[in-house]
Amino acid sequence: MNKLFKAFIVGSMVITIASCGKKSEQLAETEKVEKVKVSTLSRTTIARHIEVSTTLEGYETMNIAPAVTGRIEKIYHDVGSHVKAGDMLVRMDQTQLNTTKLTFANLGVEFERVKTLYESGTIPKQTYDQTKLAYEQTKENLDFLTENTFVKARIPGVIAAKNYEDGELYAGTPILILTQIHLLKALISVPESYFPLVNKGMKLKLYSDTYPGQVFDATIETIYPTIDASTHTFQVKLKIPNTKGLLRPGMFMRTTLELGEFEAFIAPYQAVLKLIGANNRYVFLNDNGRAKRVEVTMGQRFDNLIEIKANGIKEGDEIVTIGQGKLVDGVKLEIIK
Repeated sequence: MNKLFKAFIVGSMVITIASCGKKSEQLAETEKVEKVKVSTLSRTTIARHIEVSTTLEGYETMNIAPAVTGRIEKIYHDVGSHVKAGDMLVRMDQTQLNTTKLTFANLGVEFERVKTLYESGTIPKQTYDQTKLAYEQTKENLDFLTENTFVKARIPGVIAAKNYEDGELYAGTPILILTQIHLLKALISVPESYFPLVNKGMKLKLYSDTYPGQVFDATIETIYPTIDASTHTFQVKLKIPNTKGLLRPGMFMRTTLELGEFEAFIAPYQAVLKLIGANNRYVFLNDNGRAKRVEVTMGQRFDNLIEIKANGIKEGDEIVTIGQGKLVDGVKLEIIK
């Protein structure tokens, strides 16, 4: 009885093992294979450039806003007026200024008297020092009031805005806005990957739909040292001469930043996939018959082609160009022509 039972157990085990072996073979035989098309990566010489747009600004802008409140006696210029540095712009109420002038004149007489007495040894140095301090403080206050009562232009430019009329009470909003138009500036945002290629002093050409066919010169004056973490770009300040006066602050302009010729990997644009919910980009390579996922950074685009950069790619690699959307890392590939 025992012998028959043992034989039954052994027989069952053999059948089970044989069955498992057949299932493994069947699973191996039915491994998923994805049909794809590939192309070979090679280095290509490209003229690297980026096209950006921007809005012009006055190179310098001055808000005419005195440091003292009060009644505005006279505004000397209207919107559109051209002024030179040093021209009178606004005259404020002079009551406080005139009072301070009288105080300063009296202190001047007193200071000269005290100075004479001090030099003769009649009064102590403390009295002399106190009188001198009051005289100098009043002079500083007089200079401050003079500058903020008779407000002058510090830069040449044009009056861009006027917010008050003669006789109105100044309450903090700039009375006038003075901006330069003979010299303009503009800020452009450049992708961070180009940071090593952009240099101060580089020349650019600006184009405007307002003046079709005309080209305006610009120079890179400042390269901002930090990268915007949200956009992965950095800012560049352009200096734009406007001697003919054709351009105006607020105009929309286009420019192309020429960055020379370089060797790069170029791939079909549709070969680059985007990770859902993120901005990561990746491609699939043929790695000995299996899909290999590699994260890449996109560079310049040329119609249906795109520059790609990654540490995990090299010349001669085969990149999947058709069928990549259904791939996962490591899946077996069947290359079709």
